[in-house]
Amino acid sequence: MAAPIRVAVAGAAGRMGATVCDAIAEAEGLELDGRADPALDTALADVLPGADVVVDFTVPDTALANAVACLGAGVHVVVGTTGFELDSLREAAERTWAGGGGPRAFVAPNFAIGAVLMMELGRRIAEFMPEVEIVELHHDRKLDKPSGTASRTADLLRGAGANVHEPIHSIRLPGLVAHQEVVFGGPGQTLSIRHDSIDRSSFMPGVVLACRRVGGLPAPLTVGLETLLEPPQ
Repeated sequence: MAAPIRVAVAGAAGRMGATVCDAIAEAEGLELDGRADPALDTALADVLPGADVVVDFTVPDTALANAVACLGAGVHVVVGTTGFELDSLREAAERTWAGGGGPRAFVAPNFAIGAVLMMELGRRIAEFMPEVEIVELHHDRKLDKPSGTASRTADLLRGAGANVHEPIHSIRLPGLVAHQEVVFGGPGQTLSIRHDSIDRSSFMPGVVLACRRVGGLPAPLTVGLETLLEPPQ
């Protein structure tokens, strides 16, 4: 039997981080190896030596530095934090790539499989109804606006030929978790698709999948959970 993948979590004391810790501890083939968070008096450097993978659910101001530190230590990193400069992470990942033998970075704006399916369906709809608006709704503690999911959706739809009307509509209210509606319009008709995460457990299957797959990814940086939904080659 193969040794379990040792996973440390950065941002472990936050709502998402704590949920991730529970999911990793329960997942077959994964082992929770460390929890890093200022609230726990544990720094990322304290958990890196024993980890194969670090999952980052921190804040935009620290996520990039955390990911770069992981790559520099030869540790794969799975990033769920959004709102930071992705090009800088790509440059760091390429520096440590070492011709394919280095650590990998994986970033997902949304780890809920239903949200990814919403984006995939949206790309199909955009071929026939290219006029579209995006409304995203999140809890009032979310720092980035628009959400990474909304920005990713807009990029994918534009790539499919859609005219994504600006701006993306962002709502921040207590009582929400993570929600998004994509509204397409055409002559005499509209079509709406919506995804609702009503509990943080909705993200956990995607996080676990990323932890299992990140070490075998074919590029230094991979973006989007949709890239993991096909069986590995």
